[in-house]
Amino acid sequence: MSDIRTQSLQKPVSVAEYLFRRLHQIGIRSVHGLPGDFNLVALDYVPKAGLKWVGSVNELNAAYAADGYARAKGISALVTTFGVGELSAINGVAGAYSEHVPIVHIVGCPSTISQRNGMLLHHTLGNGDFHVFANMSEHISCDVEKLVKPSEIASQIDHAIRECWIRSRPVYIWLPTDMVEKKIEGARLDTEIDLSEPENDPDREDYVVDVVLKYLHGAKNPVVLVDACAIRHRVTEEVNKLIEKTKLPVFVTPMGKGAFDETSKHYGGVYAGVGSLPEVAKRVEGSDLVLSIGAMKSDFNTAGFSYHTSQLNTIDLHSDHCTVRYSEYPGVSMRGVLRKVTERIDVSKLSITPCPQVENAVTENKDDSQTITQAWFWPRVGEYFQEGDVVVTETGTSNFGIWESKFPKGVMGVTQVLWGSIGWSVGATQGAALAVKDLEQDRRTILFVGDGSFQLTCQEVSTMLKHNLRVTIFLIYNEGYTIERYIHGMDADYNDIIRWNYTDIPAVFGAKEGHAQKFVIKTKDELEKLLKDKDFNEYKGLQFVELWMPKDDAPRALKLTAEISAKNNSRIEDE
Repeated sequence: MSDIRTQSLQKPVSVAEYLFRRLHQIGIRSVHGLPGDFNLVALDYVPKAGLKWVGSVNELNAAYAADGYARAKGISALVTTFGVGELSAINGVAGAYSEHVPIVHIVGCPSTISQRNGMLLHHTLGNGDFHVFANMSEHISCDVEKLVKPSEIASQIDHAIRECWIRSRPVYIWLPTDMVEKKIEGARLDTEIDLSEPENDPDREDYVVDVVLKYLHGAKNPVVLVDACAIRHRVTEEVNKLIEKTKLPVFVTPMGKGAFDETSKHYGGVYAGVGSLPEVAKRVEGSDLVLSIGAMKSDFNTAGFSYHTSQLNTIDLHSDHCTVRYSEYPGVSMRGVLRKVTERIDVSKLSITPCPQVENAVTENKDDSQTITQAWFWPRVGEYFQEGDVVVTETGTSNFGIWESKFPKGVMGVTQVLWGSIGWSVGATQGAALAVKDLEQDRRTILFVGDGSFQLTCQEVSTMLKHNLRVTIFLIYNEGYTIERYIHGMDADYNDIIRWNYTDIPAVFGAKEGHAQKFVIKTKDELEKLLKDKDFNEYKGLQFVELWMPKDDAPRALKLTAEISAKNNSRIEDE
């Protein structure tokens, strides 16, 4: 007998088909995650929607990979199973929430019938509470949708995806097993989801624009400071148009690295308070107006909150508000403001001071020894980079060292400075490289990761090999957790790790003959030879470079930031 509730549907489709086709419509081509008995039937619909199942080795790595995929392609999808699977992924999803990365997290859960009957099912806490894990995820999701009423499911899915994109943060979709194949209205698929951002109120926007222009026109030494949310909320095009017209000097924060063309004569370098190069700090802190775009002023992004700029000289533009000096304008987003400022600015009224010249300071940091030092290495790899590279840096030495590398045009920087979960970069590299492949782009994905961080998530090398991804891994072998050593416990055994046979990793994880290359590099000459090698630069598979560096060496900026962090950690309440 036909179901009267579906007779009125113009184009009946199953819930899972609708969901995955929507993901395909917004540009996702690969779905990360792991199978579990509560999501298995739903996974049958992945290939039917034109999507590819990635299949990571654990849920945490899959979440990290979804994070990297979203940074490179705009948005991603993650599928886990109820309880054990979603909780394994929750650290990675929390990092995406923290850093404004849009992930559609789909959780297969027990049927509504099982829940209603309070059945004592596996993957539960044994207390009949089937909502406890979803409640946890509410705090790290900008929207939570529980798909339990077929008449509402299509609109719930569309709403979640729109929120994920607009707010650039994870959403959580709860999919019970008995809802997977329920029929809903497929005619909605004929109209794609409207992902356009809500426009600002014209009068409020015009007022903010007038105030911004007043201060820009009156400034003697203005600069632009671009941060992470300019990337996450997709306003880099607006930033570029503003600079193209005004010729204002541009600096980036560590989290904003890659947001602006570093070969431009208007680019001045990385500003991070005391962690900045002296000429950069002098230029930014000496400015009488800082136009800050998408700021995330976290401790590591500011070298321990060490900015020496005044709010009286600052204009902050954000995705959901703008602040001019101490006046805040809620609900006025930066995209519309940037466009109108660019359109209306009178360049004849601007006072422009040229930027300091940015170069890879290789010669200045080269000593007479063959030891590969942090000070020399990062400017040197800056010369190794090519246009369009995707450069992933791990929390720790790599995140701080990359400040000293000048990027060629079109390089994408991928870092996790705010959340800072060690091991994140290995999964994120897989996701970013897969996104590059899905985009059919000929780009290298290059990872810099310490030996300690690599040991947490090394299994994701297996997924890189599985999908024949073009990845070069520089593993910095320096015998443990360097950033922790500089914060506390330089010689403590808890910051030590056991030495692995790192270059055997590709073979252990199934690398076939000719699909991977491995190298052990201990000297400057060996590294010079490798970085200049044509085959190494053009190789299309996995490359693994074990790079030896001194145990007690660290980038200049890390030493400064770690010292400040240690002081913050030891601070006690005043009596």
